[in-house]
Amino acid sequence: MALKAAGGLLESIRRLKRTEVKGLVDMRMKEFKEAGKKSSAEIFKELCFCVLCANFTAERSMKIQATIGDGFLDLPESQMAERLKALGHRFPNTRARYIIEARQYKDSLKSIIASFSDVEALREWLIGNVKGIGRKEASHFLRNIGYTDFAILDFHIINVLVRHGLIEKPKTLTAKKYHEIENLLGELARKARLSLGELDLYLWYMETGKVLK
Repeated sequence: MALKAAGGLLESIRRLKRTEVKGLVDMRMKEFKEAGKKSSAEIFKELCFCVLCANFTAERSMKIQATIGDGFLDLPESQMAERLKALGHRFPNTRARYIIEARQYKDSLKSIIASFSDVEALREWLIGNVKGIGRKEASHFLRNIGYTDFAILDFHIINVLVRHGLIEKPKTLTAKKYHEIENLLGELARKARLSLGELDLYLWYMETGKVLK
């Protein structure tokens, strides 16, 4: 895929970089970098946030994360499911189960992450070892702890690319298709002089008017 139709999108991004949005994006990126320096337990809670985000909204997942807090570390599965249900999560039972199963890594997650010199291999490890974490949410998690070279291909980002004629809307996001679109976004990021992590926040803002995580 080539960026033959990217002129209008690039100009929109450049305009946003001259507004207060740049300050919001820079603040978020600083937060992500600092998050990666926190304890294994704190990093695990960010992983739980990303488990919640799958097929659910980031904004509502952020509110749930803030409410449950350290409960991600020790709540029994039944209580976790009850809390998620009370807080309005779409899939309280399955997400509670995934979080409890992922607890095997809560004390070692930081050292596991540090053991990978190849960040793509790290993403594949997350996909293969944490239930509820696919390629998009593995990328989301890694971006949120300071890894800036992954694309988070949710429907907002896909819609921007489709609307600007850069891709056709994929029926399914296979690993091959994900990498193709990620490479396209990497090229767009280079032209915009941004990391993929920064580009995601600008594109997300264009669709939602918000800079979340």
